[in-house]
Amino acid sequence: MKTETRQRVLILGGGFGGLYTALELEKSLARRAGVEVTLVNRENFFLFTPMLHEVAASDLDFTHIVNPVRKLLRRTKFFQGTVEAVDLEARRVTVSHGAGHRHELEYDYLVVALGAVTNFYDLPGLAERALTMKSLGDAVHLRGQLIKNLEEADFEPRAEDRAPLLTFVVAGGGFAGVETAAAVNDFVREALEFYPRLDKKMLHMVLVEAGPKVLPELGEKLGDYARKKLADAGVEVRLGTAVKKFSEAGVELGDGEVIRTNTLVWTAGISPNPILETLPCRKDRGRLRTDEFMEVEGRPGVWALGDCASVPDVTTGKTCPPTAQHALRQGKTVARNIVASIHGKQKRPFVFKTVGQLASMGRRTGVARILGVNFSGFVAWWLWRTVYLSKLPRFEKKLRVALDWTLDLIFTKDLVQFLTIHSPSDPAANREPRRPASDLAARARVV
Repeated sequence: MKTETRQRVLILGGGFGGLYTALELEKSLARRAGVEVTLVNRENFFLFTPMLHEVAASDLDFTHIVNPVRKLLRRTKFFQGTVEAVDLEARRVTVSHGAGHRHELEYDYLVVALGAVTNFYDLPGLAERALTMKSLGDAVHLRGQLIKNLEEADFEPRAEDRAPLLTFVVAGGGFAGVETAAAVNDFVREALEFYPRLDKKMLHMVLVEAGPKVLPELGEKLGDYARKKLADAGVEVRLGTAVKKFSEAGVELGDGEVIRTNTLVWTAGISPNPILETLPCRKDRGRLRTDEFMEVEGRPGVWALGDCASVPDVTTGKTCPPTAQHALRQGKTVARNIVASIHGKQKRPFVFKTVGQLASMGRRTGVARILGVNFSGFVAWWLWRTVYLSKLPRFEKKLRVALDWTLDLIFTKDLVQFLTIHSPSDPAANREPRRPASDLAARARVV
């Protein structure tokens, strides 16, 4: 009797692209035997990155914007580990986990959705000192840094030593930078109520952007509106200058000015995952070049999407922007094309036009462009929360986030600083205390 050959689909990365590829494969292959889907990701959860700045600003509990992969994917094998190497010729991926344990995973169809990493452009001091906003740990770390600085500044008598603790610099005037600067500014200013020795005049919040305007993707009108609202909220917006160095002295700008601070949040650059450099494929600025079906050029059965892929936009003739809304839909299209390949059917090109872009700017205000229509103020803020809440996976998480937002209207933000260090212990406490000789003799007689 002839046995059916098992088709193995291996997905690298659990972001928007990788997760929605797996979800769509589960739907499409629900009734088909002989197909095995495996997803590899460094964390065992899916992070909803659009709400990351709200975790840093203590608007949301950090567990509410993550979903366990094993709860989202019931028919997909999940491997928590780090991708070490990809051998396209042998159709094999090396993955490590735990204390250096390595495994070889073979595949028939490979989906590369490894996302991007922070790019510091080799600027001095940034890799060692700057904070980033790419992961859940980044947001929690930034929140802890803000509270730590407030605690230190409250008991710092010298103004020259207190100033760097109350100065916060965000580099990058895109969506991540603007939302982070606005959220951090609101959080710190609201927190001052509980620090009696500090006042708002001591705060210095700076947003640095190398270009001529913030949020250039939304156009000049909304960009100017966003800059004005940030300024009204107390954020100094520095346009046309860039960060050149970060040291103990502070943040050095391109014009030579040094801003004295110990907190720089870097949101001004990303680059594709370093694993892509090892792949013998055609690339576009480090990203894998694909055809309109998102199949890597010259590599049948290998697909790429999201931040690590250069996917042609058939509607504009350019490449698709690396946004979450594109990655989500690319994942669904890749899954359908893999199923088509398994069944020997015709693949379909990826066709999608940006629906809209939104940015939350704190204090119940925001900016948005949806289907070519501009929104600003409260309406844009309400749209931001409505749209992203609807996109957050699983009803449980939607409910928890909605509850967090509701409670935020009533109570002040939490100021607890999360520390990851272990409780101190005294090695001597683990030893049995010395007893006097009389006590030892008494114990001997009892025995």
